[in-house]
Amino acid sequence: MPKKASRIESTKRRKSEKDSSWTEKIFNHKSYVTFLTGCYSCHWKFRQWEKTKLGSCCHSRTEQVFFVLLVLSFVLSVILLFMWIELSNEYFDLDWAIFLGTGIWVFGSIIFLSILGTLTAYTSLLVVVGVLLLRERIELYLHTCHKVMIVLVILLYICFMFVLFQFWNDMWLTFGLSLKIFAPYIHLCSITVMVFLSWPLTYYVARLEREVRVRRYRMTYYEKERLKRCNIFTRLRALQLAAGLPFLLILVCLYLMPLGIYSPCIQKKEDLGPKPVFFAHRGAPMHGPENTMMAFEKAVEFGAYGLETDVHLSIDRVPFHMHDFDLRRTTNIEEVLPEAALQHPALFNWTFLSTLNAGRWFIDPWRKPFFNMKPLSEADKNRARNQSIPKLDDLLELAKKANKFVIFDLYGPPAKHPLNYSFVKHVTKVILDSKIEPHLIYWLSTHDRKYVRETAPGFQLVGRLYTIKELKKENISTINVDYKNLFYRGFRDYKAANININLYLVNEPWLFSLAWCSRIDSVTTDNIPLLSQLDSPHFFMTPGYYMFIWLIMDIISATFIVGIFCFHWRREIRKEKLQESASTPSDVHSINLPKEKTETGEALHLSVKPPSRVTESPWTLSALHPALNEDVNKYPGTFHSSLAPRKKPVLVKNTVTPLIPAKFDVQSVVPSGVSEHTQASIRESTSSTDIQSTLPTLKVDESVPPIEIPIAETSSESFVTLYSTSSNGSYDMSKKS
Repeated sequence: MPKKASRIESTKRRKSEKDSSWTEKIFNHKSYVTFLTGCYSCHWKFRQWEKTKLGSCCHSRTEQVFFVLLVLSFVLSVILLFMWIELSNEYFDLDWAIFLGTGIWVFGSIIFLSILGTLTAYTSLLVVVGVLLLRERIELYLHTCHKVMIVLVILLYICFMFVLFQFWNDMWLTFGLSLKIFAPYIHLCSITVMVFLSWPLTYYVARLEREVRVRRYRMTYYEKERLKRCNIFTRLRALQLAAGLPFLLILVCLYLMPLGIYSPCIQKKEDLGPKPVFFAHRGAPMHGPENTMMAFEKAVEFGAYGLETDVHLSIDRVPFHMHDFDLRRTTNIEEVLPEAALQHPALFNWTFLSTLNAGRWFIDPWRKPFFNMKPLSEADKNRARNQSIPKLDDLLELAKKANKFVIFDLYGPPAKHPLNYSFVKHVTKVILDSKIEPHLIYWLSTHDRKYVRETAPGFQLVGRLYTIKELKKENISTINVDYKNLFYRGFRDYKAANININLYLVNEPWLFSLAWCSRIDSVTTDNIPLLSQLDSPHFFMTPGYYMFIWLIMDIISATFIVGIFCFHWRREIRKEKLQESASTPSDVHSINLPKEKTETGEALHLSVKPPSRVTESPWTLSALHPALNEDVNKYPGTFHSSLAPRKKPVLVKNTVTPLIPAKFDVQSVVPSGVSEHTQASIRESTSSTDIQSTLPTLKVDESVPPIEIPIAETSSESFVTLYSTSSNGSYDMSKKS
């Protein structure tokens, strides 16, 4: 059994060694650096990159500028991507505008969303790779293709912003409304992001602090002189401040952000109003061709409160349903009568209009109106293929049977139309002749309202963004407004005056939740099945619950950030101590000679301080001074360590004293010979003679080379040469300049 167990352990050990060798071959530092340089600089072959010093900026001005542009493009990509996602409620209008300009139906909104997502991923990858290269202290070399791409991205964003400001300024209103809903969650997510960012940031700040301490500890005299001209410590401290101060300011602002946040969905449950009712916009255009009887019937099936449509009048005075000002998008007129495809719909007679197919385009995958439409069943596809343009009478008949409200936009006919000035009277007569309940009609048209009020007093007149005074004057209690304009123009005044509000066009759950929390009465939507499934507003929370989450999030995040900072700080201090212990010897060697007055009257004292670096070698001071070792009898005349290259010469007083034996030395130093090397000038001859007369005669062991120790005198540098003896530990000292 023991042999079998040992065999199993040995096989496991071999497998682990194979696995580790395999992982080391693939996931090693060289591959990591090669991947970074390949992505950033297109250098896919490994080479020994020269690391820059921490705190120094060895990157060229061009690389610095392009790195700033890279970060700028990344920030713009994230902001625009978030904005475009929040504008999903307006995608159809954008696609429709593109169709009006080009005559081709494309999902331009989805294409631009894909472009923004790709550019965001591209810029974020480059930013991450650049930061990792900076962490490795490798000089940045952004490839030319990346530089061109970044410039193009920034130019694209500038053009896009210009177009939005010029032709689609309402987009900014939608973005502002989205912030009212998402602000509490953006606040919590931002704090989470700051916690993750605190790890590399605190590491960088702590690393800079260790760099300051290590450089100050290792600094030589000449480096201190140079430091007066170029202070590297000031630069390192500035980097710490530039990295840490903005982080702290942003963090404090995030902690205090809830004090300035107002969100309609943060309220008490008892203050929440009833769920808004739905007006089906052109029927159910996601489940049937718009403004067809199939779409209207689908809306009734989904439980719509009312039906919304658009009405034109044919040349032979028949009201029919059509939204566009030509028949290209929703009919097959380009196949039947292509030369008349761009004509106004009101210029055709009803006999011709009734023969056009109004549903075949809907089942074409390249012309479907909404990108997120659910696939139709085969029965619905067959039903859609046979749809035609309906009359107003058909819709009124359906609404009367289902007891549904009807709200419609009445478009005036062209100048040459026979009903150019009397179209309101004609449509009013058609509605009254249908025998529908008058209160089921929401009248939107502003033409001849006096006539409508007198002829059909049961109709509910609906206003626009009028003032409260104008609404009361015309006895209007309901308004139909665009959601982008309502919340910025007297919304609270309308609610205070008990005005019923219908918002259009609301397709996204977050926008419907905003309307619900704002106590809106009804909304016009394309997506009744989705919005009808909501039992409560999205992003709804009570003030107490949000306060609890806010405080808990702040406390937990602050604890994590402080803990991460302390972890990195203690780790860097530990590394600093390990470096100091590795570079500093444990004992201090000194040579003291008896004091004796020289000509200048100053005492000469020789001291050898610990070197900054010790390497194993047989030429050390301990061999020349065996009295400092306890085991002097065991290792007579041998050497075990060498003194590293000296820095600044040690200042020595002018009197040389003989060596004093250590307490572990059992025998006194017996002189055996003298060797003197004199190369000093006439000016130093006196001090040389004093040193010679002070030291006893020593015997020199010629097998060991001498070691020169610098001695600073008043006039010039001198060196004391020590000669080791062979067995008894005696030595000879002489001086030369």
